[in-house]
Amino acid sequence: MPDGVALDMPETGPLGVFGGTFDPLHYGHLRLAEEACHSLGLAEVRWVPAGQPPHRSADPTAAGHRLAMVRLGIAGNPSFSLDDGEVLSVAPSYSVLTLERLRAQAGPQRPLVLLLGADAFLGLSTWHRWRELFQLVHLAIATRPGFGLIGDQLEASLAAEFRRRRCDTADLLAASPAGRILSFHIAALDISATALRATLKAGRSARYLLPDPVLDYILSHHIYSGS
Repeated sequence: MPDGVALDMPETGPLGVFGGTFDPLHYGHLRLAEEACHSLGLAEVRWVPAGQPPHRSADPTAAGHRLAMVRLGIAGNPSFSLDDGEVLSVAPSYSVLTLERLRAQAGPQRPLVLLLGADAFLGLSTWHRWRELFQLVHLAIATRPGFGLIGDQLEASLAAEFRRRRCDTADLLAASPAGRILSFHIAALDISATALRATLKAGRSARYLLPDPVLDYILSHHIYSGS
């Protein structure tokens, strides 16, 4: 599928939306998206690399490099597609704006499912216009086996939304376009982009932590090495 979201987005089942800096893309990201497809019955996962992430304190790697790394990493998986809308925008990458765009293209009835890690969900109430997300998408929260989402870990207003919107089965995501919260378990791969950047900067091997085409791209463009 070409970069960007096609103007005609057919209703072929729930569409997963997976955003992030992906700096760099690694197997933890890929495994989360793969398990979401199967656990949640998603027809597709749309990857949305952030252009100018407002929540990140340090400047990310150039958006063009991050877009290229995601393109290489997801190649060959027919359930994955790439959206370059945030990268091409000059505005800050607020999730609500991206999801408004995707909702307009998907139409009012197709289920959209925003994929989040548990840490990101815990901070949801700090996001720009966060309450409006529930009018646009369902939220699917990836948790490791043995670790669920505990209500008392959440800020009060988010805890109230969690209690009201929580559901237990993926079938409910397909039954409506937006508004539910569901957690799903993923394999516990202890890989972080922060640690990967440090590994690469130190000149140590990152092989088998991210796809070979992504690593080859990083090495050939001297990303993270400082050289």
